[in-house]
Amino acid sequence: MDASSVEDISASAFEESVAIPAALKFVISNIKIIVPIQLSSENYPMWRSQVLKLLTANGFSSFLLPSASPPASHNLLSDGSKESNPKYQEWVLVDQNLAAALCSTLTPAILPYVIHLVSASDIWNTLERRLQSSNRSRVIQLKNELHNVQMKSQNMMQYLQQIKSIVDNIASAGSTIDQEDVLLYTLNGLPPSYNALKTTIRAMPMSMDLDQLYSLLLSEEINLQSEALRQTQLSDSSTALFSNRGRGKRGRAKTSAPFARSSSSNIPQCQICNKKGHLAHNCWHRLNISVNPPETNNTNSTSRAMVAATESDNHD
Repeated sequence: MDASSVEDISASAFEESVAIPAALKFVISNIKIIVPIQLSSENYPMWRSQVLKLLTANGFSSFLLPSASPPASHNLLSDGSKESNPKYQEWVLVDQNLAAALCSTLTPAILPYVIHLVSASDIWNTLERRLQSSNRSRVIQLKNELHNVQMKSQNMMQYLQQIKSIVDNIASAGSTIDQEDVLLYTLNGLPPSYNALKTTIRAMPMSMDLDQLYSLLLSEEINLQSEALRQTQLSDSSTALFSNRGRGKRGRAKTSAPFARSSSSNIPQCQICNKKGHLAHNCWHRLNISVNPPETNNTNSTSRAMVAATESDNHD
């Protein structure tokens, strides 16, 4: 329906009052409550679903069809004259109110697409043509983003929230993604520290839903953090023990020399051959006159050796 038809109706056909249907009053009064979101380039499927349900429930979905057209504006009488068609007046009344209601749910960025259009059908179908293609591109972009998602420096809760946001955006764009694919992309984005858990999950004979997966991942994060803390504490303890041992060794080194000298002084030394470990009376060379005892600074050492040897012979 073009704009000139509406102007003609405004000038003539609506000279007689037309009652507004109760269902139309309900739609006009409550559309912003029932459809709280305004249409943007990112939420078309969600907006479309809510608006379509509202209009269908109140009997106005036929006004959105591409083939929607008003009845004849005039009825031809038997005498050849014409009179205004009340059904046409009612149709235009409903259509224009629906068009205004639709426009009230659009964002300023979308409104220029349809500002020049008149009927609700034209507005509805133009929005579908304009936004359906961009919506398809957005779905592809979101699925690619999900395919390449990585945990990186995020904690597990942040990582899972990022994945949930992408999946929700895919759903709001009117598309779906299999839970097995979401599980696969989630596991692929985990760092190597989760490899053991990833292997276990992939080896499970039964499929796992996302809620179970998220619980396992959060629990594994806690376990890994606890293990890392324990390893850090063990490393710190080992370092401290090694340092204490080093200081102990250095401290004992200062006091071990006198003990070493004392131990050395207790080892017997032969006065004949001057070797340690035995005395003169046990020396093999005590009767060998060719063996000369080593000279010492002590002039009495030789005499002591001879006396020791003589005493040994007497005992023998």
